Amino acid sequence: MFNGFSPSVIDFLWGIRFNNEKAWFEAHKQDYLTLLQQPMKDLSGEIYRRLLDNHGDLDLVCRVSRIYRDARRLHGRGPYKDHLWWSIGRPAENQAGESVFWFELEPEGYSYGLGFWMAPPVTMAKFRARLDRQPKPFEKLARAFVRQDTFVLEGEDYKRPLAAPSKLLAPWYQKKTFALTHAAPHEALLWSPQLADVLYQGFEQLLPIYRYLLEVQADPDPRG
Repeated sequence: MFNGFSPSVIDFLWGIRFNNEKAWFEAHKQDYLTLLQQPMKDLSGEIYRRLLDNHGDLDLVCRVSRIYRDARRLHGRGPYKDHLWWSIGRPAENQAGESVFWFELEPEGYSYGLGFWMAPPVTMAKFRARLDRQPKPFEKLARAFVRQDTFVLEGEDYKRPLAAPSKLLAPWYQKKTFALTHAAPHEALLWSPQLADVLYQGFEQLLPIYRYLLEVQADPDPRG
């Protein structure tokens, strides 16, 4: 059961940021296990169980990131991540190309939402083709999204604007990839079990868009 993070976890994350080496980490490994890893597993597990109980048809899996960086991709950085996240989505070999629900904690703050780490071009081509073919279903979702004030639409736009089916769909149509994100500095909510309720309510709010994206990903490649 998730009981909230300890405020001490922020000191631990900043510690990694400024002392990213094996000796420091080994001396603080118990802090990592107690302050970061276990609460992350508890929080992700609680959200995952709720989603399974209420939306078992989605065939979801839950993943918690490792704190250890891939030794082949350090590129001059330390061996440890100074942030940790978990994601819930469909089983896939290329998780970066799948739409997922996520939560991330880092030294400066936290974030959660729905989206792609990097959507493959074919996925976004399918998305635009469906908007061209049937704009009204997603216009309904886009109107609901505009009315809420929890999440914002993020993602890189094409440098040359594309001709969207409608003004309402234009911000979505221009994206190379996108995420619906709530980001905030550290606050009392993080230290409370109520964080799980807030995350789950947010994910329920985004669920119609997630289901739409699953349909999009199953479409044939429109690029001919």
